[in-house]
Amino acid sequence: LVLQTSLSIWGWGSLGVVLFLVTFGPFAIFYFAFYILCFVGGGFAVTLLFGKSNSEKYLEQCEHSFLPCTSVGIPKCIEEMKREARPIKIDRRLTGANIIDEPLQQVIQFSLRDYVQYWYYTLSDDESFLLEIRQALQYALVQFSARSKETDWQPYFTTRLVDDFGTHLRVFRKAQQRIAEKGDQLKDQAEELVDTFFEVEVEMEKEVCRDLVCTSPKDEEGFLRDLCEVLLYILLPPGDFQNKIMRYFVREILSRGILLPLINQLSDPDYINQYVIWMIRDSNCNYEAFMNIIKLSDNIGELEAVKDKASEELQYLRSLDTAGDDINTIKNQINSLLYVIKVCDSRIQRLQSGKEIDTVKLAANFGKLCTVPLDHILVDNVALQFFMDYMQQTGGQAHLFFWMTVEGYRVTAQQQLEVLQSRQKDGKHQTNQTKGLLRAAAFGVYEQYLSEKASPRVNIDDNLVAKLAETLNHEDPTPEIFDDIQRKVYELMLRDERFYPSFKQNVLYVRMLAELDMLKDPSFRGSDDGEGESFNGSPTGSINLSLDDLSNVPSDETVQLHAYISDTGVCNDHGKTYALYAITVHRRNPNSEETWKTYRRYSDFHDFHMRITEQFENLANILKLPGKKTFNNMDREFLEKRKKDLNAYLQLLLNPEMMKASPALAHYVYDFLENKAYSKGKGDFARKMDTFVNPLRNSMRNVSNAVKALPDSLAEGMTKMSDNMGKMSERLGQDIKQSFFKVPPLIQKTYSDPDHCRVAAPIDDNVDDNIPLRVMLLLMDEVFDLKERNQWLRRNIKNLLQQLIRATYGDTINRKIVDHVDWMTSPEQVADAVKRFRDAFWPNGILAEAVPRRDKAIRMRTRVAGKTKLLEVMPDELKHIIGAETTRKGILRVFEMFQHAQLNKRMVYVFLERFLETLFPQNKFRELFNKLHSRSKQMQRYKQRLYSTQAPSLQK
Repeated sequence: LVLQTSLSIWGWGSLGVVLFLVTFGPFAIFYFAFYILCFVGGGFAVTLLFGKSNSEKYLEQCEHSFLPCTSVGIPKCIEEMKREARPIKIDRRLTGANIIDEPLQQVIQFSLRDYVQYWYYTLSDDESFLLEIRQALQYALVQFSARSKETDWQPYFTTRLVDDFGTHLRVFRKAQQRIAEKGDQLKDQAEELVDTFFEVEVEMEKEVCRDLVCTSPKDEEGFLRDLCEVLLYILLPPGDFQNKIMRYFVREILSRGILLPLINQLSDPDYINQYVIWMIRDSNCNYEAFMNIIKLSDNIGELEAVKDKASEELQYLRSLDTAGDDINTIKNQINSLLYVIKVCDSRIQRLQSGKEIDTVKLAANFGKLCTVPLDHILVDNVALQFFMDYMQQTGGQAHLFFWMTVEGYRVTAQQQLEVLQSRQKDGKHQTNQTKGLLRAAAFGVYEQYLSEKASPRVNIDDNLVAKLAETLNHEDPTPEIFDDIQRKVYELMLRDERFYPSFKQNVLYVRMLAELDMLKDPSFRGSDDGEGESFNGSPTGSINLSLDDLSNVPSDETVQLHAYISDTGVCNDHGKTYALYAITVHRRNPNSEETWKTYRRYSDFHDFHMRITEQFENLANILKLPGKKTFNNMDREFLEKRKKDLNAYLQLLLNPEMMKASPALAHYVYDFLENKAYSKGKGDFARKMDTFVNPLRNSMRNVSNAVKALPDSLAEGMTKMSDNMGKMSERLGQDIKQSFFKVPPLIQKTYSDPDHCRVAAPIDDNVDDNIPLRVMLLLMDEVFDLKERNQWLRRNIKNLLQQLIRATYGDTINRKIVDHVDWMTSPEQVADAVKRFRDAFWPNGILAEAVPRRDKAIRMRTRVAGKTKLLEVMPDELKHIIGAETTRKGILRVFEMFQHAQLNKRMVYVFLERFLETLFPQNKFRELFNKLHSRSKQMQRYKQRLYSTQAPSLQK
């Protein structure tokens, strides 16, 4: 069926096609296709044209009902961009001083070039943005300059800066003390010191701690960004500050491009060490100071760096092929280097083994010490303070203070009577007034120390006291009225086992010897294998007993010393010709014998002779040094004669009877003959001046010692008597009488500041108005820890500094200080500082590359050189005032403080904060800094501890 249907369809279809072709012809099919195509195309064209016209009409009708109006800003912006950029005029004046403006403009130009332009030109050629940034920077500098001119910088430089440094040093000292109390339990002492430092800081500051800023680079960058943004808010116009893009650019340039590199450089310990060496570059390194630093160093890195450098130089010297006179020089240099290496090895072994020995304790236990007579102790400032401390411990301070008070009374009374006699010759009569003053002073001494009401009372023969009371009641007082009792008190202190004899066995006596530089630092002996090379051609042993000697040698050992001049010659050093004498020294012990050579000039002999004759007056009549010769003093015949005379001088000096008569002389002789560079004392001119000044100095020293040992009000009255010898007035008499009738306790150990507080600006009423005295006394208090000593020493130093400042600068010193501050802030000095900053960051106009960190060994050797330089420039007068050991510890403490970058950053940020507080006093920067540092971990711990301690009381 399906097949039949399909055949019928094909049949009918074929029939239709045949009929169509027969009827219309063969081309009819093409016409039919064309008609159909035209119909479709026409329909499409009519639909398109009609729809477009209707759509436009509809949109025009609905335009205002549904779509917002077109913005006029875009066309105007396009039109503005098509216009030519107009040049922006910038006023190049900044501070009003051309010498400052010129380098400042260069700094701005270099900053924009190196921090902005190098990437900005890759994005756009339009310079208007750069000019806007430059204009904003210049506006900020103009405002900064105007604020600076209105600020009084004198309090900042003379008070706040010094107080902040003193506070920083106090915090470091307290941190060191806490570390020392913890002992050897610490693994990383440097890290622990930093943590302890900031722990002490928050206890002292109470409101702020800078640990995060100083120890975390991320927090430091955030702090600087916040600080710069605050400064821009203050200095920029409101419109420029609201422009976030430009504000962020300027902030990043200031914080990361300028401030951060500058702070990192200023806080770098290696940079500080190099700067210290540069500051004292004119001072030559002393061999003795260098060896002291090596022997005292507790840093293994320093010792290894010195040892490696010495080994390198030793290898080089041994590789040289020399002959003749040069070989002796090379041998001496090799011996010196071998000695340095041995000292470093010995010190490293002690530090690594943990067997560090306290020399003072070891010497105290050993008992073989130099003897200082009591009469020398009573007239030496350094020795007297230790004896005073000991007498206070034993309850015998009344005897010592009585002796000193009587000494001061005698000298003052003699001076007043001499003034009285001179006035009587001139016809002026003040006899009764003067005698009344002396009687009041004498009665004051009697009531304070000898009467039944005295507390504590000097225990002396009652008959002598009664005789003195009788004399005071019936006779006029004389300078010698207390002499008999004073002599008895002196004999009591000298003979009584409680006082001077026991003092010589006390650790305070050993510390006194250390301060007087009479307790020598430990030296180092050679190895047991007999190797004998050491410094200056000597054996590796030393005259001074080493730590091993003190540990092993019996106490009854006797040392025999012999020396003679074996040779002489002429040396030429930098154009100076002088004679040199080679001294051969033999030291014989019961168990060993050592020999070495040391070299001395005639000037060394002369200085040594002057030194010992000053200390031991009886030697001046026994020892005669050969005299000087101005011309022809290099003749061979003359040198041989002088060699013979100096040999005779040495033999007389080393005579056993001579040494036995003056036991303390051995210390000076050993020091002179030791194998080291001789350290001279005073020069000829200073010694000649001493011969003129010493008599007056000795008498005034007695007055000073006695007056400063008195109670405060008593000392004030006696000082007024001494200072106003020619002005006897009624007011002076009343002051003295009041001082004797109102006697406070003998000597009070008072502390101006508690242990945990900032260094306050005023020290006391008499010091605060004297700027240099205040600064010097504050720094000496903190550097040398004088407040831990007795108040007598501090008053003594204060008076000495007052005399020094008055003699050096006169009474106009404060005016000179103000003038100096004005000079420091003058346009010339500010311009010089800006130029140094520019040259440091952009040498020759090119951005300086980051300086590579120097090798650790080089940095360690720089540390050693810096410490050596500092010890070398310390004047001997300072050692004589506060002691050699205290001076050395204070200087090394300050140097050690600068060896920690985190602590240096803290000090730099403190100075910066005080600077901004001074420059912007009305902007409450103190509160701002407290908020910026509020995230400190140490601060949070401190608040928690404070809350935990106060919580129980609050609950009650």
